[in-house]
Amino acid sequence: MRADDWHLTQDIDGFLDRTGTFLHARPVRHIVTLSTFRKLREREADAGGTQTPAATGPRAPVFGWVEQAGEVRGTFYHLPSGGIGLTPLSPARADALAARLAGLGYSLPYVSADRDTAAAFAKAWQRYTGVGAAVRVRLCLYRLGELTPPRPVPAGHGRSVGEHSGDRDQLMEWCREFAADVEEDVTIDAGTWAGTRFARKRYTFWESPDGVPVSMAGLNPMLAGVAQVDPVYTPARFRGRGYAGAVTLEVSRAALATGAESVVLFTNAANATSNARYQRLGYVRVTDWAVYDFATYEFTRLGSDDR
Repeated sequence: MRADDWHLTQDIDGFLDRTGTFLHARPVRHIVTLSTFRKLREREADAGGTQTPAATGPRAPVFGWVEQAGEVRGTFYHLPSGGIGLTPLSPARADALAARLAGLGYSLPYVSADRDTAAAFAKAWQRYTGVGAAVRVRLCLYRLGELTPPRPVPAGHGRSVGEHSGDRDQLMEWCREFAADVEEDVTIDAGTWAGTRFARKRYTFWESPDGVPVSMAGLNPMLAGVAQVDPVYTPARFRGRGYAGAVTLEVSRAALATGAESVVLFTNAANATSNARYQRLGYVRVTDWAVYDFATYEFTRLGSDDR
């Protein structure tokens, strides 16, 4: 496959006009890309409804798609503040994209995609640029099947965040703790909250019978019929009592009640406890996900078994 088979643009509208049907045809597997472009639209709205003038050259945001017989078969996005996000690609298409972007001088800090696509792109990026690649995290994408309440349900109840005066401070504190747990480099306080990925979600607290919040779960706005649960967090002092399962049950029910066709969530593949919890609730594994970091100072050669 030729590198120039990939169509590149900096025009969000043009990209979405060409790829929207493809992305919405499989919204569960494409939820990361769809969510990214929703956030870009939100930023435009916050800026007054106009696209921020983009830089040019390899430091500019760039979006792209590849076609076969006139049909879109895969997409990518790269923002200056992040790495590259891919929809599922064949090894040949991943290789051609890596060749194209390397030839244009782009610098990528990481790639995020389903496991096989991420591995294929990382291997190709090493070959064309000479940088190292190392797995940062492996994730699992789950989709809700038949919702099954945990047995027993822990004592307490769920309630919407925002009903009490101290909810906002509690929410920001727990989001900071969650971000630290997953090694996410973000500042979360009253001044930065609106610009973080934790804003614009609906949150639920699980409270103990005496009214103390013990766990939380967030729910992203529905997108193409898909509601994503994110994040789920229980402070260490309250863990092991079933609170995370109870609050996830609450937000999953809420998503279904508002008409979601699919409810999804990501887990860390290395966390056996959380994976087992969501499976007991009725979540079914859809695909494995991986993020590879690129760095010139740490060379890890990828072979065919690195997936």
